Amino acid sequence: MAARRNVRYSSLATDDSDYYGNDDPRFAYTPKSFDKVPWKSIVLALFLLSLGSALLFLAFFIFTGHMGGDRSQGYGLMMLGILAFLPGFYETRIAYYSWRGAGGYRFASIPGY
Repeated sequence: MAARRNVRYSSLATDDSDYYGNDDPRFAYTPKSFDKVPWKSIVLALFLLSLGSALLFLAFFIFTGHMGGDRSQGYGLMMLGILAFLPGFYETRIAYYSWRGAGGYRFASIPGY
């Protein structure tokens, strides 16, 4: 492989303010997606939260004997309840803290559909 001997290099700026001036466009970017509320995602999160809670309650009633059923049915409902409850709780929590204006929480953290 042949080496290029006649390539002219220039030195980089030592400070970012030399290149950008006073205003740095990298940090002035504020997209409108931060302000947009993903309603479909919030409704889905609330549905998953309520479905997971209901399935966990049903599993609890089966385990305590207040409702008829096999223990294997209780374990199945418990696993389905956990799988539905955890993402619903996570996204509902992010939406609630974003709505309250807590630091570090934005609606942009919730995926939109």
